[in-house]
Amino acid sequence: MGENIVKDCEQIMLSEFSEIQGQLKVLCEERSNLLDTLRQLEAANIEGEASGIHDGEFQLTKHEFSSLGRGKYSECSTTESSDDIEKQELEEVSDEDETSFYDTKEYFTEPTISCRSMKSIVNNMDNHSLPASQFGNTDKMQTQKEGNDSSYRHIERRKKLPDPVEKEKGVSLWSMIKDNVGKDLTRVCLPVYFNEPISSLQKGCEDMEYSYLLDRAYESGKVGNSLQRALNVAAFAASAYASSEGRHCKPFNPLLGETYEADYPDKGIRFFSEKVSHHPTLIACHCEGRGWKFWGDSNLHTKFWGRSIQLDPVGVLNLEFDDGEIFQWSKVTTSIYNLIIGKVYCDHHGMMHICGNRQHSIKIKFKEQSILDRNPHQVNGFVEDINGKKVATIFGKWDDSIYYVNGDCNKAKDYASPTLLWKRSKPPPNLTRYNLTSFAITLNELTSGLQEKLPPTDSRLRPDQRHLENGEYEKANAEKQRLEKRQRMSRKLQENGWKPRWFQREGENGPFRYVGGYWEAREHRNWDGCPDIFGEFSDSLVEL
Repeated sequence: MGENIVKDCEQIMLSEFSEIQGQLKVLCEERSNLLDTLRQLEAANIEGEASGIHDGEFQLTKHEFSSLGRGKYSECSTTESSDDIEKQELEEVSDEDETSFYDTKEYFTEPTISCRSMKSIVNNMDNHSLPASQFGNTDKMQTQKEGNDSSYRHIERRKKLPDPVEKEKGVSLWSMIKDNVGKDLTRVCLPVYFNEPISSLQKGCEDMEYSYLLDRAYESGKVGNSLQRALNVAAFAASAYASSEGRHCKPFNPLLGETYEADYPDKGIRFFSEKVSHHPTLIACHCEGRGWKFWGDSNLHTKFWGRSIQLDPVGVLNLEFDDGEIFQWSKVTTSIYNLIIGKVYCDHHGMMHICGNRQHSIKIKFKEQSILDRNPHQVNGFVEDINGKKVATIFGKWDDSIYYVNGDCNKAKDYASPTLLWKRSKPPPNLTRYNLTSFAITLNELTSGLQEKLPPTDSRLRPDQRHLENGEYEKANAEKQRLEKRQRMSRKLQENGWKPRWFQREGENGPFRYVGGYWEAREHRNWDGCPDIFGEFSDSLVEL
């Protein structure tokens, strides 16, 4: 090649690179202008707080959480945006399926960032050395609390799931949708790839992970500190959502009559739940602790918005202390985003009203994540006395920690010395794609001597769930399809007069309450009237 040709080629390359460099410079300037615009929007304080939480109340910043705990969000980065969808409700698709499907229309929401200056708060919190019991030692506090009762037999529980027998094959949700276009979705059996190895009955028990908060609430009430009791109840209600972070798989849908028990002597709790209705799907639970009882039944109304699913819980949770004080509340809305494209994530949002029958009630707002929100998962609220006066302010993140300060706080300086109510436990060292917490890992475990005591209806004995936990995916899929056939007979079972074994409905449309007798039957291993629902199906079961 001649020297002139080489020089011409070099000139062409330099020209091309110069053009690309110019384009890159323009893009950098546009990005800088966009960031400036975002900062101006933030400074404009354009968020309007709803339902009783006024503008002056607190929202945590990233700096604060990096100094207090798990601050994992970069200050200069924005979180994944959640598209607000125009909601147009349609009728239910079928009698068999309670899921409602909606058309979607995309648009950007009005930014909902409240970014008033919090530097003074951050500096004050960095300079204040709070007691060790409030920072970093919550695990030790919990261990000490659970270890106070030395009369129980210690049970060694596992720290991780079993190693999978087979190599798991991924499944495309998009291909599943394409393959089932025009089919009755109530007859479509999703592969176990979309499940996690616990049932909805066991997932309900996850709310009890931080039951020590209720123990503290009981002790506070015993010494006459009703405000501390209310604060611990509020922290317990918010902590129930901590385990949902990073959980993208759905639990197994229990069969009609399926049950689950959880006996944790170290925690001082005995939990029991049963699927009491198939249409509508209802799960009832009852838990006894140290000086308190917790019960309720729950159902989910599901709405499909195209790229996301909205889950609206139906049902009231009840907490009663031995001295007669009762608190009641309902869970907030959960939304799961990016079902088709992008990283799947969930968010909880709405107002939680915790009503007490004595001196205090609580309101907690779960803030909905917005497109510009750099600090997601925030909660804030307050405790009111019987006269409606705000006696304490609550704030934090449902996936990290909850704090409080006394009084009605609406200025930055009022938050200088917060007190820790609850902090999330550290995740297990051996995480899998299910992202189960250390507590959730133990829920489906068959500890030594337990299987002989369980009724044939317990979730631990469900074969497809057990195969999935063991990593036997082919067997799990085969068993899931077999049990799905039985699941479809559940409505006929109910129409033929089937009744739950351990719960009874109060009135015609009232809540389900535990009638007792389960733990006594367990002691004597008397499971008469408990069919082998996971065994081979026969028409005689429908006629019961």
